[in-house]
Amino acid sequence: MTVSGPGLRRTLGVGDAVVIGLGSMVGAGIFAALAPAARAAGSGLLPALAVAALVAYCNAMSSARLAARYPASGGTYVYGRERLGPFWGYLAGWAFVVGKTASCAAMALTVGAYVWPEQSHAVAVAAVVALTAVNYGGVQKSAWLTRAIVAVVLAVLAAVVVVCLGSAESGAGRLGFGASEGVGGVLQAAGLLFFAFAGYARIATLGEEVRDPARTIPRAIPMALGIALAVYACVAVAVLSVLGSGGLASATAPLADAVRAAGVPGLVPVVRVGAAVAALGSLLALILGVSRTTLAMARDRHLPGVLAAVHPRFQVPHRAELAVGAVVAVLAATVDVRGAIGFSSFGVLAYYAVANASAWTLDRAPAARLVPAVGLLGCALLAFSLPAVSVAVGAGVLAVGVAAYAVRRRVTARG
Repeated sequence: MTVSGPGLRRTLGVGDAVVIGLGSMVGAGIFAALAPAARAAGSGLLPALAVAALVAYCNAMSSARLAARYPASGGTYVYGRERLGPFWGYLAGWAFVVGKTASCAAMALTVGAYVWPEQSHAVAVAAVVALTAVNYGGVQKSAWLTRAIVAVVLAVLAAVVVVCLGSAESGAGRLGFGASEGVGGVLQAAGLLFFAFAGYARIATLGEEVRDPARTIPRAIPMALGIALAVYACVAVAVLSVLGSGGLASATAPLADAVRAAGVPGLVPVVRVGAAVAALGSLLALILGVSRTTLAMARDRHLPGVLAAVHPRFQVPHRAELAVGAVVAVLAATVDVRGAIGFSSFGVLAYYAVANASAWTLDRAPAARLVPAVGLLGCALLAFSLPAVSVAVGAGVLAVGVAAYAVRRRVTARG
């Protein structure tokens, strides 16, 4: 593929790429996903976290190998197109853009819910506008802001872990390693928890803005995933040790409820601020990733070609960023996207299924194909273990994308 006009500037090193990945993962998901996952898995929450981490690891390794081979903006949209054909690349891009746009709105509304619950929609729109402006100014500014956000969130999560584990209310007997809701409950919880792991794709979608991508991306993706997994495991153990799986399942703000139950109510406002900051970090990185995939799809005319422009001064896909910001702002102002988490997980798992299938084609050696095979199977299993409504809506939206692709192909052929 030949890209006309100015290209994106390669300014991100390994540290920047890791921070952007962490900003996407260690975000609002850990503040919000534990409770619904506990409702689905019961005492099997920690095994569900392990399953989600295994699938995420396979996806990360497949993505890292592909990103080193194809260091261009677009992530799996590019990999699927190059390895499997235009349709599969388009399907991955469609799943990513639609699913992650819904995630953007969910993160924006999370900010509103924590900062000013009575005006959550207005705060959400303001957050989208502000972060779109930050992204417009250049990816390096976004990386520095994400670094600050990650530092704040990790400090808050560390405080939660220390307070909970050091509390007299903490007990190892509450952790639970069984599966009180059965295998199906564990898999559904793993699918919901996968929502919190999916951010490492942001590193791959920024491939055109990374220095020495063949070396940087394969290092940054597993590093970001490993740090996120360690953080999630510590937080899950700490919260479970105080609330137990039953208390966690009924919690509306799990981490805030945990520190309150641990006997430190003064930390609750800090946790609320941390949750809002975390959601801002996720929203910032999500807008980055969606706009870059939009840029790649517009270059191939799967989306309006006007979105393929790169700003001559800031060297960012400014029109794609403005379009994504506008759509997310409208959603944040008008809809309740609580159910979008399940739909987003379905779309992201479809996206990674294409990534694993693409990685499968890189090497014929059985050992090299083991990881993408496990990743592909895991994505399919978790996607169809999600709540039935999420599966139905997700499959319907993918079908709309397939129909649009078929119509475009027919019109192009006639032309």
